[in-house]
Amino acid sequence: MPNNKDDLLLLDHADVAALLLPEMVDQAVRHAFALHAGRQGRVFPVIREALAGGGVFGIKAGDVADEALLGFKAAGFWPANRQRGGEPHQATVMLVDPATGRPRCLADGNLITTERTGAAGALGLSLLARPDSRRLCVFGTGVQARVQIRHARRVLPDLARVDYITAGGQPVADFESAVAAPGLAVHHAPEADVAVSLADVVITATPGRQALFHADAVRPGTHINAVGADTRGKRELPDGLLARARLIVDDLAQSRSLGEGQWAPEQAGVELGDILTGRAPFVRQAADITVFDLTGLALQDLTVGQALLREATARGIGTRVPWHW
Repeated sequence: MPNNKDDLLLLDHADVAALLLPEMVDQAVRHAFALHAGRQGRVFPVIREALAGGGVFGIKAGDVADEALLGFKAAGFWPANRQRGGEPHQATVMLVDPATGRPRCLADGNLITTERTGAAGALGLSLLARPDSRRLCVFGTGVQARVQIRHARRVLPDLARVDYITAGGQPVADFESAVAAPGLAVHHAPEADVAVSLADVVITATPGRQALFHADAVRPGTHINAVGADTRGKRELPDGLLARARLIVDDLAQSRSLGEGQWAPEQAGVELGDILTGRAPFVRQAADITVFDLTGLALQDLTVGQALLREATARGIGTRVPWHW
């Protein structure tokens, strides 16, 4: 079907997988942080609500006026999907023409969310963690834990060992095989505090609602990527840790309402985009404990979505649907 500017472009999971190159995601995520730091892009208030059936539904939206970019991601977490043989995280990204309100592109958002979160975590590691970090402790064995490890290996070349902690306290063979790589030892850790105390980097990627370890287990010089807390009532980090740490966030308001910052709203924090763009100079001292609280920026979904739309249009990928407006 020939391209028509009035068509709605549909990109399913296979389309997104074919288009979504790591370099594209990295560039789009960096651009999103820079836009946010320069207040060139707006992040609208997040909708994030529990559902009667046990799931969580949310909408993250925003715009970039100078780039004619407007849209949202509708996403959430449905834990019962596991019993149905499906993925509990579900997401859909919609791009809208800001001049007319006409929908431009509807894309499967699961892979977008997974990869942009991994890229954001990698950016946090590259800017905040000790570059000679060798030992990683990860909480969780799901999709995001695996992606975070993949990106950590990319930006921390000295990484040699991963200790992982599971909710049930048992090793997970398919996780170990999925993250295995030459020169990387992967071990199940039965004691969370011990694993944390030995780690240079800690990544928490769980749907948890309680602290995963004790604050005094974190040694000076450790960096933590806190990925899981993205809803009121969720947390992964213990009381007292943020008071010892330098807190870096993707968005201060979101951290305090949805992320780890909700448990210490008085804690000062710096947005990662300000460090990336040099607005907030950052020098890590040897004994610093740093925490990067990732709640997820709508701008990340939109910049990745915009890049996908451009590439799909250039390559003729996707399904075009006539859309009356």
